[in-house]
Amino acid sequence: MSRVVPQSVSGRFRRIKWAILVLALSIYYVTPFLRWDRGPNAPNQAVLLDFANGRLYVFPVEIWPQDLYLVTGLLIFAVAILILSNALAGRVWCGFTCPQTVWTDLFILVERRIEGDRRQRLKNMDSGWTVARLIRAGAKHAVWLLISLVTGGTLIFYFTDAPSFIRALASGNVSATALTWITFFTGTTYGLAGFAREQVCTFMCPWPRLQGAIWDPEALTVNYRDYRGEQRVSAKKAADLRARGEQAGDCVDCGLCVNVCPIGIDIRDGPNFACINCGLCVDACDGVMTRLARPRGLIDFESWTNIERGHRSEAPVSQLVRRKTVALAIITVGLVGGLAALLATKATGAMAVLHDRDPLAITLSDGAIRNAYTVKLLNKADVVRHYTLAIEGIDASMTIVGNDGGTITIEPNGSESLRVTLTMANPRDSKVVFIAKDEASGTVLSASDRFVVR
Repeated sequence: MSRVVPQSVSGRFRRIKWAILVLALSIYYVTPFLRWDRGPNAPNQAVLLDFANGRLYVFPVEIWPQDLYLVTGLLIFAVAILILSNALAGRVWCGFTCPQTVWTDLFILVERRIEGDRRQRLKNMDSGWTVARLIRAGAKHAVWLLISLVTGGTLIFYFTDAPSFIRALASGNVSATALTWITFFTGTTYGLAGFAREQVCTFMCPWPRLQGAIWDPEALTVNYRDYRGEQRVSAKKAADLRARGEQAGDCVDCGLCVNVCPIGIDIRDGPNFACINCGLCVDACDGVMTRLARPRGLIDFESWTNIERGHRSEAPVSQLVRRKTVALAIITVGLVGGLAALLATKATGAMAVLHDRDPLAITLSDGAIRNAYTVKLLNKADVVRHYTLAIEGIDASMTIVGNDGGTITIEPNGSESLRVTLTMANPRDSKVVFIAKDEASGTVLSASDRFVVR
């Protein structure tokens, strides 16, 4: 398979892509250095995935392993956004904001600045190696590797304190594990953005196949208005045909739409699952139409149903607001509201109870039954909590092994496991509720289990 060598193009969609590229890369490279004051007992990096302590910090939000449902909700929200964007504009995510697209655009920009545009690079490929070409190729790969190294190193910053890690790198005091991961991410960026490029979008990414399964004919996708463009003839021949009153299409078959495509497809052949909806062919075609004093939009973001209406000489109809998009928008807003509510009501503590299994119950000499439990209390707050433990649901005496005072002190972001026994004089199988209360903050935690007699 021949390598795709896209040509540079200017236009509104190219400008939008540049703006998104700058914004996305700025967010990626700057975010690990943002600070957020969480107090003396927590890290001050705004976004940090702390594997060692099992925490995910995102500005004021602190997610523990017990809060995995929030991450699940966020992933569902991301899927809803992706499906909604697909219903509105097809693979617009792929064409503008996908990391593969963003970094590939950056690498192609470097390539063009050093080796020239498409015509020059194709000429270089067909000619032999010279000293000048070797120098340019070496410079290109050096810049690619530098970008890849910065990208891989920045990704590590999300898992550790960025300034501290930079100082460790400068002093050479970095673990082999960290260096291995930096090398891996550097190589991945270099390989995918420098060489694989469109092959990732076409063959490695599963989204084109999934998108094809949920393809929506009302979505605004890049399409060729063939009813206007055919038959394809040169500008001079089209003028002659029109002068004689004969039909001639607006497409002059210049091939620029194919040359600028980062995937290397010809959108004039019809909808293609590999098209990432980047709009660069729209910019290229609009430029040609402007120079020929013909209407723009021969290739444009248009729904397939409107293409079919054009075949019937009917006026186009916008169907962006329809039952499907409204329902998806409601679902998306509902997910945002649900996640916000869960975050607002997220507990700053947790309690779990585990009943002893062997034995389940012990019969005492006076006929009473004793059950034993392990009660684990977790303090997610950045302050010390003093809990008192009680039970509800049964008439039994409770003993906390090794704790005569009754108060359970848990340090900030700490946990405590307690050995608890319940003794019932008139035993019966019953549900028992353990309640831990911190009088200072009013925090109440609860967990239930069973009291069994056998």
